[in-house]
Amino acid sequence: MAQEPDADAPMSGAPVPHVPGPAGAEPDAGLPAAPGAGEPPASPPRHRGRHSGSSPRWARALVAVGALLILLSAGTVSVINVLARRYENSVTHDELLSPDSREDTDSGLGRSVRGPLNYLLIGSDFKPRAPQDGQRSDTIIILHIPATLDRAYLVSIPRDLRVEIPPYPAAGFRGDETKINAAFQHGGGGRGGAQLVAETLTRLVGIRFNGAAIINFEGFKRAVDVLGGVFLCVDRRVASNHMGYDKNGNLLELYADEEGRIQGLPEGGQPVTYEEGCRRMSGVLALDYSRIRYGLPRGDYDRQAHQQQFLRAVLAEGLSQGIATNPVKFDQFLRAVGSALTVDTGDDRLADLIFGLRHVTPRTLVGVAVPSYPEMIGGVSYILPEALAGSLYKAVREDHLDAWTVENPSWVNHL
Repeated sequence: MAQEPDADAPMSGAPVPHVPGPAGAEPDAGLPAAPGAGEPPASPPRHRGRHSGSSPRWARALVAVGALLILLSAGTVSVINVLARRYENSVTHDELLSPDSREDTDSGLGRSVRGPLNYLLIGSDFKPRAPQDGQRSDTIIILHIPATLDRAYLVSIPRDLRVEIPPYPAAGFRGDETKINAAFQHGGGGRGGAQLVAETLTRLVGIRFNGAAIINFEGFKRAVDVLGGVFLCVDRRVASNHMGYDKNGNLLELYADEEGRIQGLPEGGQPVTYEEGCRRMSGVLALDYSRIRYGLPRGDYDRQAHQQQFLRAVLAEGLSQGIATNPVKFDQFLRAVGSALTVDTGDDRLADLIFGLRHVTPRTLVGVAVPSYPEMIGGVSYILPEALAGSLYKAVREDHLDAWTVENPSWVNHL
């Protein structure tokens, strides 16, 4: 059985669902084959807790990877502080959480981190080819860190989940019952969009957030390329609807229509096809694969799992390379990450958070899907929650995801 680079240590605490390693891997396999290349191509109570003076968002620690890299590779508190300051200066900061969706925390610098913690991660799918369509959140993830601070749960919210989006007067939005990914657009994108997504989830799940981040996936491609790509396993053959090859085998970044059909493919060209098996992928291919939903048996549920796998792969790759001990590469990575993130830092310190979360590793990440099902309503395809979704939300609120994932394995994505 082939394994991706192993960058973590054994965990402690409550059991985590078993995460099998990749099978049939080809660690150095490159691009999917080009044509002719042989292989076919309700407002919750506010909680004190979590920490004081700690945490420019675990969103940055996970999605930007640099946070845990700093700690696990650099080691000393003094080095952590130096690198954390550089990291703080490399990202865009904004107020992504409104008071109604922000968790109350104690003030004061240098105190220990205390869980449980909840962070909001938003990936935007703004399309330069169609700016009139505005910005919708292609990815919405609740990152839950239990009180034990030794694991992390990535709870993916289906983009088409039908929810009540509350009014957002600042953007002239009066509220609506629609797909949750519309909240980002109705809030005006950016700060307002993130605030409206957070307020929607606060009402739906009953939690407030310790922090938030907006991820620009275009910028994130550069960060992956600084790492030399990431190791991903394709579980089912699928053709891309965003990328293709021309007749000479040149890779092309294209786009899809509303029905998921690839557009702009030149005569004699064909879509990129991802074959089953494990291989190293460049940033552009890894991002493309993790965003595919058309052509997969479970549609958006498969995409959610692949996005979770991608985040784990980036973290594992960075840790395995000891990137924080390589100043040149670390600076390159930091600049690439900084171009990809907008974060809500509040008054928190990154150094405190990464020290408090030092036991969280790629192997202790668990992917979770919301129990739900597709349904056509008025000619529009939605995702509706199953009754079991309520127990998931309660498990997040009450910090019982360890037990919930054991009791509901069919909704756990093995990363």
